[in-house]
Amino acid sequence: MALRPVTRRSVADQVFDQVLDDVLDGELAVGEPLPSERRLAEVLGISRPAVREALQRIAQTGLVEVRHGGATTVRDFRTAAGLDLLPRLLVRTGGLDTAVARSVIEARAEVGPGIAALAAQRGGPALAHQLIDVVDAMGGATDPVRWQQLALDYWDLLVDGAESIVYRLMFNSLRTAYEPALPALGALLAAEVGQVEPYRLLADAVRAGDAATARAAAARVLTPTAEALLAALDAIGDER
Repeated sequence: MALRPVTRRSVADQVFDQVLDDVLDGELAVGEPLPSERRLAEVLGISRPAVREALQRIAQTGLVEVRHGGATTVRDFRTAAGLDLLPRLLVRTGGLDTAVARSVIEARAEVGPGIAALAAQRGGPALAHQLIDVVDAMGGATDPVRWQQLALDYWDLLVDGAESIVYRLMFNSLRTAYEPALPALGALLAAEVGQVEPYRLLADAVRAGDAATARAAAARVLTPTAEALLAALDAIGDER
């Protein structure tokens, strides 16, 4: 574990970032104890309360186990962490982790139709009207990044209509991970711009309360994006 003196103003944030990166990168192995609060404070040149705050935040992520009177040990994030860790995993050491990106794309393609089906069952005409407003805006969009932003807004409405807190939290994490990449993804997804018919069909299915059609329409919406992005990830993998 290569600790570095903290120089930024938010010292607790800096400690959090350092320890989290070391856990995710495997520099701190599963089951390995973290240095004591006193040792961390000495090495980093900060106060123990700042170290304690950072460690408490790390514990909330599920990445370490804090035992009162004992050592704070590293847990396996694959079995202990939640979706809030996804954005951090997606970009590691300044680059895209293609395996994590693939997981995001696959999850989006698999979960989306289920969200659409629930939205059709629960959303009704009011939701359909909001969806059509977004589709109309998409019809006038020519910029690929703007198009993808509107597509995310469309799905945000569908998630609300599904009335599922689990899907909402999943979507929040996926969107947080996905949005920073939109400028880079715009060129890859430029062919989708103007293809509003599947989105309109999905909105019509929501208005009609037709869950089966909504599910199928959602697959038509998501499949082209998934195929384009997965092909791009394959190309990245071939270059490495």
